[in-house]
Parts: sequence; C-alpha cells; structure tokens
Amino acid sequence: MSNIEQLLEIMARLRDRERGCPWDREQDFATIAPYTVEEAYEVADAIARQDLPGLCDELGDLLFQVVFHARMAEEAGAFAFDDVAAAICEKMMRRHPHVFGSEAEKARGAVAGSWERIKAEEREANDGREQGSELDGVAVALPALARAQKLGRRAANAGFDWPDEDGPRDKIVEELQELAQAGKGGDAAAVADELGDLLFAVVNLARHLGIDAEQALTAANRKFERRFRRMERDVRASGQDLRELAIDVLEDRWQAAKRALEGR
Repeated sequence: MSNIEQLLEIMARLRDRERGCPWDREQDFATIAPYTVEEAYEVADAIARQDLPGLCDELGDLLFQVVFHARMAEEAGAFAFDDVAAAICEKMMRRHPHVFGSEAEKARGAVAGSWERIKAEEREANDGREQGSELDGVAVALPALARAQKLGRRAANAGFDWPDEDGPRDKIVEELQELAQAGKGGDAAAVADELGDLLFAVVNLARHLGIDAEQALTAANRKFERRFRRMERDVRASGQDLRELAIDVLEDRWQAAKRALEGR
C-alpha cells in the first residue's frame, strides 16, 4: 500500500459513522475551510523561515486538508480524491502546451500571456456563456493585497492599465491628497474609503514593478518585528520602559536597533 493510499484509508476511518472520530465526523466544507487556509499559511511560514523539516511536516498537514475535503465530497457523491488529482494533471498539461502540447507548440516554446489566455478560455467554458467577466474566478477569500494584485492583473490583461509605473505613482499621490481631504471632513467612512483606494494604488505600483505586494508586506512585517524586538530588548537592558520614553528617544533607539541588526 502506498503512503497516499494509507492516508486515504485513515481519512475514511476517521469519517466512519460507527468507528470514526466524533470531531472529524461532524465537520463539513465550511468548518474545515479555515483550517485549510491556516495550513497554507503555515507552509508559507516554514518557507520564509527556511525550515525544510518543518516544511515537510506542514505540507503533510496541507495534503491532509485536501484529502479531508475530497473525502467529504466523495461521501456526497460529488467527486473523490482521484478526480482531484486527475483534474489538476489535465489542467497543468493544458496550460503548458510548450511542454505537453503538439510538436509545433513545443517548437514555438513558451508564449508570453498564454497562461492567462488559457485560463480565460477555461473560465468562459466553465461559465457556459460567451461573455464572462475578466474578473471571474478571483477568489473572494484571498488576502486583500493578493486579491487586489490579481484583480489589477486581470484588468490589465483586458487593456485597462497604465502603460508604465508613472501612472500608479501619480495615482498614489492623488489618493494621498484625497485621503488628506477626507480626513479634514471628519467622516470616518470616507477616510476608510480613501485609504482603501490608496492601498489599491500601491498594489498596482507593486504589480508594475514586478513585486508581489503580499510577499513585500510580509517581509516588511518581519523586518519591523525584528527591529522592534531588538529595540525592546535594548531598552529593557538599560533598565528603562518603552512606554516612559519620549518619541525622539524612541526614534534614536529604533535607529540604533536598525544599525545593530544591519551591521552598520
């Protein structure tokens, strides 16, 4: 028995109505979905920490989530794990004609934009209508920055985009001015709306620069946390309390922490 066959048997046993685990039996797609998202983030975290043993473990947890969903679908008569595997095999081969296609397609090699074109054709076929939206299929559950970047990329594929990075740069300046104006009006909802527009404009700039906005902010979070913890440690070592220091002193401490961490 292969490891994947054993995993499928374990899942079936956990969901068994008579001999299974009470908790596993009670779950459905909606209750398991948050765990699936959490496991995906834990995979990303292990990668960020360059923890390969941890990555192996986290990938196993994520695979278990796939098996869990597939088992529930099989019980409902919708599809099984083998159908999931077959579907992704067929999709990857279809989306890589320069690798798996005809000899002519292989000779032509990778064509810029073909991935999104093929995906658009798939969406049109799945929608069952001639004119679907370019934005169809962008998951609502994606992190906001990642979804904004994907929405922008889809719109750009339809020709709705600036020709270069100057466009989103100017848009950021415009949105900053509108945010300041909204702040003067004292309308919290308007401020939130303008702040959202500003963040969306920043994501568009990231896209034009070829930078993944979600990954960039994740890296910035890690950098901030690392510097803050160093500053916090240094302040405590000097017998002081962060909350009792003036902002100019804290800024000096912050800069000292940056220099210490960056070797400057």
